[in-house]
Amino acid sequence: MRVWRFLPFRQCTAFENIAVDEAVFRENHRREALPTLRFYGWQSPAVSMGYFQNTFREVDVKFCRRHGIDIVRRPTGGKAVLHDRDLTYAVVARGNDPLFPDDILGTYRVISGCIAEGLSRIGIKAEIADEERSFQDNRLKTSCFSSPSRYELLVAGRKICGSAQVRSRGVFLQHGSILVDFDPFKTCAVMLPHHHEEEKYIEQLWRSVTSIDNHVSQPVDLTMLCDVLRKGFEKALGIRLVEQELSPPEEEIGAWLLRNKYLTDTWNMDGKAMVNEP
Repeated sequence: MRVWRFLPFRQCTAFENIAVDEAVFRENHRREALPTLRFYGWQSPAVSMGYFQNTFREVDVKFCRRHGIDIVRRPTGGKAVLHDRDLTYAVVARGNDPLFPDDILGTYRVISGCIAEGLSRIGIKAEIADEERSFQDNRLKTSCFSSPSRYELLVAGRKICGSAQVRSRGVFLQHGSILVDFDPFKTCAVMLPHHHEEEKYIEQLWRSVTSIDNHVSQPVDLTMLCDVLRKGFEKALGIRLVEQELSPPEEEIGAWLLRNKYLTDTWNMDGKAMVNEP
């Protein structure tokens, strides 16, 4: 049975969370390490922007600043995610790993199957979306949860998990948000910079998005959720996850990225590429 590394659950700032993801990804560029699975939470509400998104055009930056919502830009593509009551996962592995097809959508499908297996252990039946769907008139298209992409997870036809991926030098990083609870009012306040027809889009989100709390009899503890999802990955992939910590090089790279990239508006707001990265 193959062994993967499992990083223990942590709740950090938005900037620390994404810096760690990128550090693990970058260290895998340098050496062929064990595939890594990580779950983490958010110390306070935050918006993570997709790599190519225009921050000022696609979220209400003034609203976020007034309400203490951090904004961080991910190294992955995709759309903006409001992280509030969610659990985020990250998988880093070689692109030629035999457990995964060597393409983005195929990897989505495999990882979605792992998460679905985990959710089944708390009585939630999740299905993998066969095709991408979108609203015909959707000013919320900048939001990850406005519509499901192909091979993302649905429960009773409504999206419960959104994911994004980046590939470089034979390695992929995929991370995503599993909704534990969901607030469409707050999502619209963040994702509609001009707040046109806000009630219409709140209703659309009610119909198209769901969360774990909607499908269980009592609130879910994040530690327990990590445990069932971990078992889901082990069963679906036929692997054994061994708990370890970040390596010293990953700690060093993460600290550099945090200081010089993820704590700067140059990156988070403007999306300007860094020079002399580690």
